[in-house]
Formats: sequence, structure tokens, C-alpha cells
Amino acid sequence: MIYLDYNASTPVDPRVETAMAEASSQFANPSSVQHRSGQGAAEVVEEARSHVADLVRRPARDIVLTSGASEAAALGIIGAALGAQSRPNIVVAATEHKAVLSAADVAAKVTGGEVRCARVDRSGLVDLSHLEELIDDTVSLVAVMAANNETGVLGPSAIASELARHHGALLFSDVTQLAGKGDMSDVVNCSDLLVCSSHKVYGPKGAGALVASRHIQRRLVPIFSGGGQEFGLRGGTQNTPALAGFGRAAQLAAKEQPADTQRLARLTDELSTGLRLRLSDVEVNGIEAERLTNTLSLRFRCADAEAVMTSMPRIAVSSGSACQSATPSQSHVLLAMGLTHQAASETLRISLGRPTTLDEIARAIDEIASAVMRVRELTTRSEG
Repeated sequence: MIYLDYNASTPVDPRVETAMAEASSQFANPSSVQHRSGQGAAEVVEEARSHVADLVRRPARDIVLTSGASEAAALGIIGAALGAQSRPNIVVAATEHKAVLSAADVAAKVTGGEVRCARVDRSGLVDLSHLEELIDDTVSLVAVMAANNETGVLGPSAIASELARHHGALLFSDVTQLAGKGDMSDVVNCSDLLVCSSHKVYGPKGAGALVASRHIQRRLVPIFSGGGQEFGLRGGTQNTPALAGFGRAAQLAAKEQPADTQRLARLTDELSTGLRLRLSDVEVNGIEAERLTNTLSLRFRCADAEAVMTSMPRIAVSSGSACQSATPSQSHVLLAMGLTHQAASETLRISLGRPTTLDEIARAIDEIASAVMRVRELTTRSEG
């Protein structure tokens, strides 16, 4: 099996597994700081928080540890809306992750506001003129993701921040896909709320973070109560081994990101060039925009994506985001970009990762090209 679906999830790095195994001995409750066992567990959690802070270049006090990016998004978006009910409306880009769109819908229902959706162009870039039209003094939060999980298209965080702050709104940035894959300094510096996830940076599932300054944290209302953990914003006993793994993964991502990015750029270019040499009628969605170096959204005309994947069982890719693939509906990202339903149904998402090798890319080109040709031939026969 050649795994090329790293935007959906990454394998746990062996070095992360070691950190988790060591942390598993810290079985005590991290909140039980009255005794040494609890203090040891708390130290593991705080070390993890520090490593995540280093990855996003923010103080450790800004890191609210959660069970993942989806929970972090819910806390950031719904929590901000509950804390600013005099400004009940939320603006989102049309291509945001489903977790963000769902949290925005819930927030609007709770506050009695509305979700305003900003258009994107054919390349997946946010229409800044439309975004500006949608933001006014009734808007509490604007969500523009740092990098799209399906196309890899990078968002205009700096301009979105200016537009939001002009009306006193917060900028929410989903950096889940950008973390460990590219320079985050600009988006971190201009965003009020950020979310990231452990299992997208070779850490375990079940850990993530909301990033917000102390000032912004005070404006959030917790979405569920508990024992006051995570600065009173996220109740519940911390998952010490998972957070230890997240911390170690973040530490490795911060160190290895530049080399990973360069290597994956070469491999992605090799894959894209190889497929377009072997096949006609191949389109790269978002080709005119700046994108993540590991991500390709490819349309193979006259070849249904589901049929192509069935025809190449040894290659793991997807036809959209992992969350989207769990339902029969087509990619909202591609449809928002103006693709027809047929074009969306002919699109594969291919995403490379740290373990990907040049040999795997060569084999993948052969397998994918052969599968597309088989599906096209069968389609031609059925239509004939």
C-alpha cells in the first residue's frame, strides 16, 4: 500500500511513540498537584504546551489544549459568539473545513445571528471585495483558513485580519494543514484565534489546541464546564500520554519543517509532472494560487474518482476531505470554486507526507495512470 492521504491523517512518528510510552507511566491526574505523582503528570502536560507554543511561535500561556482541532474550533467560534452576543453574526469563507462551518452554524443559532459566506474564485482564493462587503459592526468573528485541506490553497490572512479588525471582529484561522508544512509567522501574527491538531503533524489522534492570547481568552465563554482545567476554558482531565505525543510531534515539526517542505515540493512536482505526461485532460485545481507543497487536487476528465480509487486498491488517496468522504455529498470546496458536479466527481486529492519516497511516487504514477486509463476505457465502452 502506498499511502498518499496525509492531509487526512498522518502516522505516529516512532519518536512520538517513545514519548507517549514514557508519559504513560504518569498515570496520576495532572490537576492533583498536592502530591508528586500529580506534579509529574502536570509537568508532562506543561512541557507539551511549551512545545506546541514553540511550533506556533506564541507564549505557552496562549495554548489551550483540547481533544483536537474540531473541539478547538467549536470552543473558539461558539465561545467567541457567546461572549459577544451584541454582535451575533459570523463571516466564513465558503471553503472552510466542515468543523468550522458547523461551529459557525451552531454559534449563529445560539446568538440569533446569521452566518455570512464569502465567495471564492476558481482558484479557491477568497473574494476579498465580497469579504469586505459582508463584515460590519454586527460581526463578531471572521473565519479564513490558513491552508485548505483539499486543494492546499493558502488564505489571505493578513488582509482578512485588516478587514476584520476595522470593524472590531476577531480573525479565526484554521492552521491545521499549514502547521509543520509551511511558514506560519504571518498568519500567527495577524490572527486572534488559531486551531491545530496533533494527528496532522505525526502525533496521536485525540489532541489539539486553540491558540489565543490571554486578552482574547477572557472574551470566550466555555462551551462545557468542568474542573477548571486549561485556564477555565476546557474542563476535563487532560489526556497526559496523548498530549505528550502532541508536544513531541510539535517539537519535531518545528525542527524539520523547512527540510520537509523542500523535499515534498520536489516529490509533488514529480508526481504532478509524471501524471500529466502519462495522461491527457488532467487539471490541477487551484493551480494559479499559492498552495501547500504536499497537496494536489487533480481532476481526471471522463474518469469518475470513486471508480479510479476502486481500480487501484494499492494506492490510498481520497476524493475530498476525510470528513466529507464519510458522506455521499460532493466536495463543498470544489463546488464553491465553480466546478460542476461532474468535475468534482472526477477529482482526487493526493497529499504527500514525511515518509513518502521517490520510489513510491514513481509507482504511484504508474498505478494512478493505469487506473484512470482503465476507467476511461470502460466509460467509453458503456457510452458506446
